Amino acid sequence: MTIKERREREKEEMRELILSAANDIITAEGFDKLSIRKIAKKIEYSPSIIYHYFNDKEEILNNVMQRGYKKIVTAVSLTKVKGDSPEERLVEMTKNYIKAALDMPEEFIAAQLNQSEIALKHTSSLFKGASKEKPALAALYNCLKEIYKDKKVDANTVELTAQMIAVSTLGLIIKLIIEKDIGDKQRQKLIGYFSEEIVLRIVNEKGSNSKEV
Repeated sequence: MTIKERREREKEEMRELILSAANDIITAEGFDKLSIRKIAKKIEYSPSIIYHYFNDKEEILNNVMQRGYKKIVTAVSLTKVKGDSPEERLVEMTKNYIKAALDMPEEFIAAQLNQSEIALKHTSSLFKGASKEKPALAALYNCLKEIYKDKKVDANTVELTAQMIAVSTLGLIIKLIIEKDIGDKQRQKLIGYFSEEIVLRIVNEKGSNSKEV
């Protein structure tokens, strides 16, 4: 390994240490309580060292949020199902999203329930046109478009349907995280029923109210 390669590796390791510490603080205390000083204390370095790796606290927050959101996007976008019908993909997409969120409960709750500008930059999804800007919502939107391809459902309605499915899923996730002692069997029943029945009812209700092309 060359000196340059070793320095790059050390730099990435230090960045990872800083981001991990920041994530721990956010999870325990919330976004608003994060500070460069707290991060420095946690990793046992002086605050000035952190500025060698990040410009400011906002850059650290953005990196933490991007890493968490990337896990969700990956879970949704990599969905592959036998038969590959859009309805089957939608069911698996929903299950994968819920699983990804439940794998990082504290991080997910801290991000989704935060009203700071930095957090909302990554988590907001109810504004008009969100399906063009948010990768996870875009994957859901495109799946719905396939389902509605033979129906007269306009783009705005498809996006609204995607948003309603997204917020309904968020509500279930939050309750599953809060009521963590219900047992895995009941948890899986709820996830399965929601994904296979409730989500498809939302989709089919709109489809049944639209005329075929």
